[in-house]
Amino acid sequence: MTKQRVQEDETSGKVGKDWLETNVDQLSSPSFLSGELKSETDSPTMSQVTSVSQLSDVQPTDWAFQALQFLVERYGCIAGYPNGTFRGNRGMTRYEFAAGLNACLNRVNELIDTATASLASREDLAKLQKLQEEFGAELATLRGRIDRLEARTAEIAANQFSTTTKLFGIAIVGVQGTFSNRGDINPRDGVKDTDDAATNINVVNLNQLLLTSQFSPRDYLVTGLIAGNGATGWGEQVNGEVNYDGLLAYEYPTNNSLVLSDLRYHRLLTDKFAIAIGSTTVNMTTTFRGPNRFENAATGSVSFASQRNPILNIGFTGQAGIAFDWQFAKRASLQGVYSSLNAGNPGLRAGLFDGNTTTAVQLLLTPTDTIDTSIYYVNNYSSGGCLLAFVGDDCLTAVNANTNRREPVQTNAIGATINWQLSPRFTLGAWGGYSNSYIPGKSGNVERTNWMVYMNFPDLFKKGNLGGIYIGQPPKITHSSLPVGNNIPDIINGGLGEAGGQPGTTTQIEAFYRFRVTDNMSITPGIIHIIEPGHSPNSDSITTGVLRTSIFF
Repeated sequence: MTKQRVQEDETSGKVGKDWLETNVDQLSSPSFLSGELKSETDSPTMSQVTSVSQLSDVQPTDWAFQALQFLVERYGCIAGYPNGTFRGNRGMTRYEFAAGLNACLNRVNELIDTATASLASREDLAKLQKLQEEFGAELATLRGRIDRLEARTAEIAANQFSTTTKLFGIAIVGVQGTFSNRGDINPRDGVKDTDDAATNINVVNLNQLLLTSQFSPRDYLVTGLIAGNGATGWGEQVNGEVNYDGLLAYEYPTNNSLVLSDLRYHRLLTDKFAIAIGSTTVNMTTTFRGPNRFENAATGSVSFASQRNPILNIGFTGQAGIAFDWQFAKRASLQGVYSSLNAGNPGLRAGLFDGNTTTAVQLLLTPTDTIDTSIYYVNNYSSGGCLLAFVGDDCLTAVNANTNRREPVQTNAIGATINWQLSPRFTLGAWGGYSNSYIPGKSGNVERTNWMVYMNFPDLFKKGNLGGIYIGQPPKITHSSLPVGNNIPDIINGGLGEAGGQPGTTTQIEAFYRFRVTDNMSITPGIIHIIEPGHSPNSDSITTGVLRTSIFF
């Protein structure tokens, strides 16, 4: 009976008859175990039940019949209602439970005090003593094993790595290769003049250690070390410009040298408001909640472009900064971050507050248990003219032949992501983004767009496995009207850098299947097919096969 229902009946001037008949037992607070049962009209106490057959509504076919029979006939601590019923399907109050339990315990104590034969006979005790003697050797062996386990547990506790720090590790090894193709790149004049340099089969490995130090239930410190080797060849410069098509999610070449990848302190200031501050990797990818529940370089999609909306990658490399996460409603939260990459061209803003900086906010909404949506805004200043997102058209100004560097850009970007779990084994999602950039103090701007739709298939063919299909367009310069000499699309076309956008549109199609070998290991074959790579309409399509192995420890 809900409080709302009672209020509705009282509004009508009475408590409904159906409610009264259903809850009259609770109104009189009877105890069906204690033997002190009172009726709804305070009738005399019913005599103690001596046989379960005295309860008219208890049948031998009832699932609890034997339990009631045992309590009545062996311990004599069950009572019914004055009308000879037990009402076993009715809920009981805490008072009833306490009184009934007390009656049964009192009866058990009486049996113990009087040492009645019904509790334990001398023959039963003799049998127990004989069994103890017969299994003496086994009991001694078991006792020895327990002693050794206790000693081993004490040794592990005394020599454990840390009482406050937990270690988590990931090792990824990927084997991948790309089919031969030629591109219209240098210059982009309709002639396929450049062989793809990334067609060799190679091995890429990535290893990361994450240490989480818990100081209290409300704060912890994350320290990460990473080492990687090998690359697919994407991200290389062609005609002075960088092409990131085909970059894999687990590429992080450090020549197998360990570098600091994470150093952040998280603290819960209130039950619904948390902050993070750190000197390394305080960015949107580490502080924003992602709607795509399968976003992961080790267990999710295989390309970097399909991990998340590239808008959220702006200023991706390691930065110092501060972030917050505010759960201001049950199904709504707000995240924000300010970060600075303390590196830049000399004399072109390189400090914590005036260098390569990123300020971003995200509104995350979960209108239902199966739908996650996020809307985000990013403001970025790049002293080097590149957004450091490493997807699609990432650099927005051309290299100046006289100064050998790019003009800085100020960028405003917006985007949104939606993830809809249509069933436990099928999820549909999409994202889109738009950015507008300009050179401070100069005329003109650069506009980019990007989008992606995807499908995830959890537990495909077997529990713990995952299939996925991702189709989208990486960031593309649709319009560039910066001063002559700075417009990248025209420079790639062999021009002087006049206004204009990209002549083609890149479309990336990706499919993968993650097979979980054990709880700590998975193998993922995948394929990436790129149409009009580099937004070049006359270049051959690119097809890359991937076999990724991920191990967790």
